[in-house]
Amino acid sequence: MARKAAQWPSEETLLLWKREQARLKARMVDRDTEAWQRDPTFSGLQRVGGVDVSFVNGDSDRACASLVVLSYPELKVVYEDSHMVHLKAPYVSGFLAFREVPFLVELVQRLQQKEPGFMPQVLLVDGNGVLHQRGFGVACHLGVLTDLPCVGVAKKLLRVDGLENNSLHKEKIMLLQAGGDTFPLMGNSGTVLGMADIRSRDYIRRTLGHPGSPAQRQERSQKEQRPKVCPKDGPGAPADQVRPPEDYGRDSSTDLKDPQPGFQEQQKDQQLERTEHHEDSDL
Repeated sequence: MARKAAQWPSEETLLLWKREQARLKARMVDRDTEAWQRDPTFSGLQRVGGVDVSFVNGDSDRACASLVVLSYPELKVVYEDSHMVHLKAPYVSGFLAFREVPFLVELVQRLQQKEPGFMPQVLLVDGNGVLHQRGFGVACHLGVLTDLPCVGVAKKLLRVDGLENNSLHKEKIMLLQAGGDTFPLMGNSGTVLGMADIRSRDYIRRTLGHPGSPAQRQERSQKEQRPKVCPKDGPGAPADQVRPPEDYGRDSSTDLKDPQPGFQEQQKDQQLERTEHHEDSDL
């Protein structure tokens, strides 16, 4: 049975959240501090972590919080932990951290206690970092609280500081020809707030072929409807779950498309867009 959604925060609570964001932002370090960060080959980087909170379909406050650590550059899973949580705050644009970060911090603390040797040197976070309404998204928030370098990884462009998904932005995307090609997301302030690339879309094509076929759409639909649960405690893979409907409008970083050299390729992109799970993030 679906649980009742968390109550919308009062104006007083929102004001407290803003003050807490400002307090933590003052502690944020936005420069390279580790030797591997300044090495083009990332020499010295051995462990990369990723965190996410996945929601149960039809349940707006029950979710699965997950942490996975991989060896680098082999990208072999060396540690994983997933468990069910009950979120106490609703999603409010610009304040995703207050909904999800407490559970992500708990995952990092569990890792520190259980397997400190597997502590990641950097965390990839499902959400934005400095590309945020107040320059302090969920990735920054988590980084300050855990004292770990964090990188926000979002799915759509959060329109702040003059950033727009306009024709110029799309032209820059068209110039991305190969994996690793990027361009900076620079706001009107002259600050680089993020980067865009085409690796994920290229990987989907190479791995899944043509995911827009009727058979694959049907299979994907069946998987999404199939109830799955995340382990209550301890290691385990995250459940195949989706965010509740109210979270589909979350602000996020980039919505990238591969170059479209011809009409067939354009059709493929359009079908891919329809079949992908667009889940906005607040970075």
